Amino acid sequence: MRIVITGMGAISSLGYDVNSFVTGIMTGQVGFSPIEQIPEIKNLRVKIAAEIPDYDETAHFSKKELALFDRFTQFQLLSAREAISDAQLDFTPSLSERTCVIMGSGIGGQSTQEQNYKKIYHEGGKRLPPLTVPKLIPNAASSHVTMEFGITGPAFTIASACASSAHSLAQSCMMLRSGLVDVAITGGSEACITYGTVKGWEALRVTSKTTCRPFSKDRSGLILGEGSGTIVLETLEHAQSRGAHIYAEVIGFGMSSDAGNIVQPSSDGAARAIQAALKDAKLNIEDVQYINAHGTGTPQNDPSETAAIRKVFGDYADQLAVSSTKSMHGHALGAAAALETIAVVAALEQQIAPPTMNYSEVDPKCDLDYVVNKPRPMPINIALNNSFAFGGLNAVTAFKRFSETSESV
Repeated sequence: MRIVITGMGAISSLGYDVNSFVTGIMTGQVGFSPIEQIPEIKNLRVKIAAEIPDYDETAHFSKKELALFDRFTQFQLLSAREAISDAQLDFTPSLSERTCVIMGSGIGGQSTQEQNYKKIYHEGGKRLPPLTVPKLIPNAASSHVTMEFGITGPAFTIASACASSAHSLAQSCMMLRSGLVDVAITGGSEACITYGTVKGWEALRVTSKTTCRPFSKDRSGLILGEGSGTIVLETLEHAQSRGAHIYAEVIGFGMSSDAGNIVQPSSDGAARAIQAALKDAKLNIEDVQYINAHGTGTPQNDPSETAAIRKVFGDYADQLAVSSTKSMHGHALGAAAALETIAVVAALEQQIAPPTMNYSEVDPKCDLDYVVNKPRPMPINIALNNSFAFGGLNAVTAFKRFSETSESV
């Protein structure tokens, strides 16, 4: 069963659509700026983030809709609208039943939760809006996508922290492979830049006060990001039957758990996920040219991920081009893998590896070829996307440049 990508949508700190996102990562734009949506910024140690620039919710949704849509749901709807329009899908009753909507979100409606906690604990409020719970639940985004487009097939949300949208893509592929559906709308959304959430990340001591420098010796942590990515997947047969444009092929995925520490990454667990993805895709290590790394820019992740890649690829690891686009769009948590999937598709289409920005100093513990500070034109036929989450939850996806004559996986 061959699975292909026929539509993409994005909203991120680099802009409001896929074109802005791809242009941004391919030209090395860094979407970090002083936080604007938190009035209490003076009380934060970390004062920068990858926010959606100049976002005005009233330009996209009615007052009635905004009573139901948390910020993360708004982002998911905007990227889904673009992806479904891009795929030129028409949800007839029969197709609606044969389509799934599986999204990822690490923490769901943080804005709604924080606003209502403030009403209760700070302002002494006795009542909350009646739609508070439906607005903040993590599955709200998936549900509203089904409602807007009349999709009646399986739908749910996966919450596995920073691997959420990678797991949602894998689950979508399994549904397509099983024959349960013909089309999958998948991806993820996160709106995590709230006072309480940022303070929580500050407490973990993994966020940077300056910038995100993945794999650089002077890295000081991640930059929180917000946004959403949506991917339309179809069986090749279904896509071809309707003459759809095909961007790339999803040829395999691998998942693992570290069964170790809730926050410390394990190179062994990550390596198992990479190996599982290669096995599922029936790939040899020499078949891969590019890896979009998890690459958070934290002291813990980057050496661990480097070690995992070396465990799997051995000496061939030196032939791989590796980059972290989180150095530009920030770490969007549950939406990260969705945005990075779009980055991988762009790399396959344009035959350009996007850069790891802000890199300044070689770290002996991070000794791969990281495509630093500028994009690299190169032949790319097979690419991997790594996603490693708190809780030791790992997911890796393998993609291939689309060809009509490729063998079925």
